[in-house]
Amino acid sequence: MPGPGAIKGTKSSVKWPSALVQPNTRAEIRKLIGTDEQFNTFSDSCIWPDHPRQRASEHFVNLPRDSDGLHSETCPGASACVVTAIRKDFEVLSSGSASQAQKLASLKFLGHWVGDIHQPLHVSFEDDRGGNSIPVTGICGANLHAAWDTCLVLRAVGEDVNEAATELMKTITPARIESWTQSAPMDWANESFAIAEQARTEYCSRQGASCDQPAGKVRIDAAYVAANAPIIREQLQKAGVRLANMRDATLGR
Repeated sequence: MPGPGAIKGTKSSVKWPSALVQPNTRAEIRKLIGTDEQFNTFSDSCIWPDHPRQRASEHFVNLPRDSDGLHSETCPGASACVVTAIRKDFEVLSSGSASQAQKLASLKFLGHWVGDIHQPLHVSFEDDRGGNSIPVTGICGANLHAAWDTCLVLRAVGEDVNEAATELMKTITPARIESWTQSAPMDWANESFAIAEQARTEYCSRQGASCDQPAGKVRIDAAYVAANAPIIREQLQKAGVRLANMRDATLGR
């Protein structure tokens, strides 16, 4: 679900204070967004790859049910996925030969991809469409993927996105920033996959080497929210810090 920007759980966003990026980076972002015909802020632009859907295969990573995670930055059984998408758009933003229009597009894509890779059900299994085919009951709508996209994010941080960002910033220490930025997109994907497979997520249940789809509906209630809200908040923080670091590396020079 990036600063100054939006960490999205596809439909919702947390708008981060500009303190997460360097002044030169902030100026370059404003310059690029200033040329955009649709969006006035980077935060708002992070939804762009979903409306309409663009580069559809790059919003997620599909892994086998007996997988223990990614071991390289290639996409299992596919030529492109969210891991390679992040690298691709990072390279465009870093390029000295890319046009302003190309950099603007990659800036918006990168904001979206970093949100996607930190949403655990974007690193999951193809046969249930990342939880889209797993029905839920209770307080969060129709399916498990949608619940993690929006409902659980809002329940974890509240409806006021500016207040949420302020609260999340309070526990982002220099030590956490250093730890979270000493990693690569493959590592972020593996963190999300580990969360997807946790028992508290109820996305799958381990049967030997395989993590199998649950039978019936997943009940999302106050206990489910309480168990997962700390994880969601930390995923939002990680995404914000990591996206800020990538934008500084590409635009803040």
